[in-house]
Amino acid sequence: MGDSDQRPRIPTSLGTSDADAITLLGQDLTSLMGTVGFAELALWLVTLRRPTPSQVRVFEAVLVALADHGFTPTAIAARLTYLSAPDSVQGALAAGLLGGGSRFLGVTEDAGRFLADVLDRAPRPLPADAAGWDALALTAVRQARSQGRLIPGLGHPVHKVTDPRTPALIAIADAEGLRGPHLRLFEGIGRVHPQELGRRLPLNGAGTCGAALADLGLPPELLRGFALLARTAGLLGHLAEEMRRPVGMDVYRMVEQLSAYDPPPDSPEP
Repeated sequence: MGDSDQRPRIPTSLGTSDADAITLLGQDLTSLMGTVGFAELALWLVTLRRPTPSQVRVFEAVLVALADHGFTPTAIAARLTYLSAPDSVQGALAAGLLGGGSRFLGVTEDAGRFLADVLDRAPRPLPADAAGWDALALTAVRQARSQGRLIPGLGHPVHKVTDPRTPALIAIADAEGLRGPHLRLFEGIGRVHPQELGRRLPLNGAGTCGAALADLGLPPELLRGFALLARTAGLLGHLAEEMRRPVGMDVYRMVEQLSAYDPPPDSPEP
């Protein structure tokens, strides 16, 4: 027996190929082409289970909700990087994706983690009605406030009353029978938080997406990845528009023209 036979295996359940065929998720790749949608495949790759049509519909609604939101910092970063390096579309895409943090896109994961943590600690059985969810939500909000923590998914810089994505996504999840505990807890937070915060904030779309993805059984630690998957399409759109109708140079010139130099406080007089 040769040394090669003693080498450890490096297992994968995703894909493999040989000289004659490509296998993906146990299927011949060519049998999936034209029959499986990209969103369905993305879910399948993560869960290793083929999703149901209802799960795909909710997942696609999340991807659409997160694809683009105008001239956000992620889109501006992508456009300016393309301005600087038009030979590197991948660099421009990466620049935009790297901006997915706690203020933009990352809220999807933060909300999913927060809700999952509350549910993990919640007594069983979970609430059976809105009053029970409100009580659980109020306890979670009070605990977060006592620890000086923000409630992820509350508030939006543009949508001050209602984020239009939130009721639409909840309605889709409800219609597909996938309005699960994460969404119900999040809705409860939306109802009770003014008791602690003293003002009403909207449940933002990114947080609602996190709740919906968690109700699909996806690991909270991967939820930001799905937000980035969605935003990749939006960034490609921005880069295509930048090629057709560039604004990156205008943004750069505007910042340069508005910049005002302030010498360091301890610098000598000229």
